[in-house]
Amino acid sequence: MRELIRKMCRENPLWGSPRIHGELLKLGIDVGETSVGKYVVRRRNPPSQNWRTCLDNHVKPMVSIDYFTVPTIRFQVLYVFLGLAHDRRRIVHFNVTAHPTAEWTGQQLRKAFPFEQIPRYLLRDRDGIFGVEFCRDVAAMGIKEVLPAPRSPWQRAYVERVIGTIRLHHRYERRAA
Repeated sequence: MRELIRKMCRENPLWGSPRIHGELLKLGIDVGETSVGKYVVRRRNPPSQNWRTCLDNHVKPMVSIDYFTVPTIRFQVLYVFLGLAHDRRRIVHFNVTAHPTAEWTGQQLRKAFPFEQIPRYLLRDRDGIFGVEFCRDVAAMGIKEVLPAPRSPWQRAYVERVIGTIRLHHRYERRAA
């Protein structure tokens, strides 16, 4: 009996013990499903990667960019470009402008990531500042853009957290002055 069940398992690797039990009943062999389950050949699946390996494989080649605004004492609004590497959550580049354009943003991206440090993935929001020219620059650099769902800042949590920290620090600085 045991050899028959094992042979059925080897010939039909996708069948489980309920299916083999049913096939044996059709052949007129009266055996319980739990008995079949004892003799089913267990396939060993290759081990899947753990969370640490997944992070090591996918976080290092990933960066996020974003803009945030800062009001000045003269009631102007300045736009701060921020580039953040995910591997160590470090700021790789930032710059400030009063009038951001797609060309300027592309230039900042080239400054942030010279030839030997080009990331594989770029996370950015769906802001209009990142225009067609910016997308062309990114594609020319060989970077794949990853866009989050609309109105989903939690999908770019690292850069949003850094921006929140900067804003909070800026608020405390203004109160102290």
